Amino acid sequence: MTSFVPRGPRAPRVLHVTQPTEGGVAAYVESACADQSRRGWTVAVAAPPRGRLGERLAAIGLPHLPWLAARAPHPADLAAAVALRRIVRRFRPDVVHLHSSKAGLVGRAVLRGRVPTLFQPHGWSWLACGGTLATASTLWERVATRWTQLGLCVGQGEYRQARDAGVGGPLTVVRNGVDLARFPPATPDERLAARRDLGLSRRAPLVVCVGRITRQKGQDLLVESWPQIADHVPDACLALVGDGDDYGRLRRDAPPGVLMPGASGDPRPWYAAADLVALPSRWEGLPLTVLEAMATGRSVVAAAVPGLTEVVTPETGALVEPQDPAALAVAIVARLTDPAMRHEEERAAPSRAAEFDLGVTLDRLAAHTLRLARPGQPEAGAAAGAGTSAAEETATEETAGLG
Repeated sequence: MTSFVPRGPRAPRVLHVTQPTEGGVAAYVESACADQSRRGWTVAVAAPPRGRLGERLAAIGLPHLPWLAARAPHPADLAAAVALRRIVRRFRPDVVHLHSSKAGLVGRAVLRGRVPTLFQPHGWSWLACGGTLATASTLWERVATRWTQLGLCVGQGEYRQARDAGVGGPLTVVRNGVDLARFPPATPDERLAARRDLGLSRRAPLVVCVGRITRQKGQDLLVESWPQIADHVPDACLALVGDGDDYGRLRRDAPPGVLMPGASGDPRPWYAAADLVALPSRWEGLPLTVLEAMATGRSVVAAAVPGLTEVVTPETGALVEPQDPAALAVAIVARLTDPAMRHEEERAAPSRAAEFDLGVTLDRLAAHTLRLARPGQPEAGAAAGAGTSAAEETATEETAGLG
C-alpha cells in the first residue's frame, strides 16, 4: 500500500467500513453514504454480506463490498485484515471512514495512517467489557490515535469518555441526528391505526423498547421491572422490538404482558403505537432510538448514561439511575397512571428532537470528510466548522491543523 498523495479537486472517493449491519450503526452508515452519494462523491461500503444494510445499499444503488468480520475478537480477524487491505487497494479511497470497534481495530492496524482515516466508535469498546479486555481496549485506543486523522464522537458524553480514558489525538463531536421528515409527530389516529396494524389492544397502556436485545441495551432490566409495573398497571404491555444475543433467554424468562415480536425493518409503527418509550441502556454513544421516539412525540424513560443525558430533559421524560429496575418501574408507572404528565412530555418531545436534525449532522460529517480528502484547501477547512453548535465548539477546536 502506497502513502496517500492528495489528488486534484475532483469529487472524493470514500470507503465506509462497518461490522454491524443492523441497528443504529448500520442506519447511520446508510444515511451517510446516501448523503455523500447525492453530493456526487464516489462511495462504497465494506461490510459483512448478511443483514439489512446490504439490502438498503442495493436499494439505493451503492456498492456493497463483502467484508467478513466477527463482532467480538476472533482468530479470523487476521483474514479480515487481509481482506480489508485488498478492498482498499482496489477501491483506492481518498478517505476511509471506520465505524464501530471492529472496523476501528482492523482498519487502523491495516492502514496505519497511510490513507486519511476517520474513526467513529459509536460507543467506546471498553464499555462493553471488563477487566483485562477493557484495559487492553483502552490502551489500544490510546495507541491507535497515531493512525487516526480524526476521531468522530456522536455526542459530548462519548467525547468526555475518551478524554477521561486518556485517548488523545484529534477528536471532534458531530452529534447523531434524526430524519425529521421520516419521523414526524404521530397523531392519536395514527396511534390507533398502528395498534390495529400490529395486532395490539386499542386501549392497553403500551411501553416500547426498540433496539438490539443485548446486555448493552438493558432490556433485561425492563423485564425484571415488569412485575412491579404490572402490579400498578395490570393491563399494561411491554414490547421489546429487536433481536440479538439475549433474545432467546429473555423470551424464556419474560413474564406475562411482555411481547417480543423480533426485529422490525421500520420502527415507526411501534413508536406511533406506544404510550411511552423506554431506553434502559447500560451505556450508549447517542442512540438514534431516543431521537426517533422523541421526534414521533413520545415520552421517554431512559437510564442516566452519557448519550441519553444529553438528549432527554425533564420536559420530555425521565432519567433514572442506571441498572436500577425499581427506579425504572417507578418512572414508567408514574407516566402510565398520569396521562396529563405524559401528554405534556409528548408535546415537548418533537421540539427537542428538532435540535438534532439529521441534515445538520450530515453536513458536518461531509465537511470533516472533505477536509481529510483535500487537506490544505481553505474552503474545506472553513466548512468543517460551519454551523457548529456551542456544545460542539470545544471539541471541534481540537481538529485545527489537521492534514
